[in-house]
Amino acid sequence: MKPDDFEYLARLLRRRSGIVLGQPRPAHIENRLAPVMRRFGFKDVGALVAELRHGRDALARAATEALTTNESSFFRDRAAFDLFRDRVLPAIVERRAGTKRLRLWCAACAAGQEAYSIAMMLDDLKLPQKGWSVDLIATDINSEMIARAEQGLYSHFEVQRGLPIRRLVDHFLQEGQNWRISEPLRRMVTFRPFNLLDSFGWLDDLDVVFCRNVLMYLDPKAKAGVLDKIAEVLVPDGYLLLGPVETPTGLSAAFAAVAGAPGLYSPRVDEGPALARVARR
Repeated sequence: MKPDDFEYLARLLRRRSGIVLGQPRPAHIENRLAPVMRRFGFKDVGALVAELRHGRDALARAATEALTTNESSFFRDRAAFDLFRDRVLPAIVERRAGTKRLRLWCAACAAGQEAYSIAMMLDDLKLPQKGWSVDLIATDINSEMIARAEQGLYSHFEVQRGLPIRRLVDHFLQEGQNWRISEPLRRMVTFRPFNLLDSFGWLDDLDVVFCRNVLMYLDPKAKAGVLDKIAEVLVPDGYLLLGPVETPTGLSAAFAAVAGAPGLYSPRVDEGPALARVARR
């Protein structure tokens, strides 16, 4: 791969998704782009980039999706899910006892493992059976990943990564060498393609936002923008969960760390977008 082709791809990815491509790894990039080249009939990355320079939006969108990171697993970073179970859910359920409505968003959900992990923990509480309305929204920039997530079909290797055997028995059915998540859990999650750089106007009144292991791939401007937009759609007493190496510090004044809970944040009500949020209510 020519250096100027790499630079063009890096700029394209950053402009369209906020993701920083990082150090040049030609073999890795070519492997990621191979399905796109086959789909659109290009013999090599150079030919693909040459066509991208002509501004074909469908091709640019496909290349951007192919270059995004889709690493995920069930109950990834277990401490975060323990925190969600032991601290976040009890607090939110108590606060929403009057309305019996709960709205959650799983951002950058990849093939759906994190979203279904959340769904399993919600299923433990049997909230719908108790008259609750539960909305679990999961999004990803990659439309192919969203299609996979909707199918809920995972390889034996994928279900072995972080999924307790009890969860596998309770929530999955074996199909040949693969495992499909149960229909009730698939119905619990609404999946849709979504670019975090786009408008959040369709999201509102979220109680909990999972945006874990996402900001680490974005440039500082994109990180700040995403955090501020999350603050606008998160209710004032809601929660934001970030990955173990992610923090809003130095990027957005909209969030405050929750004491004794690494990776957990709540909206500030005295400044930034969260103040505007409170003023509107």
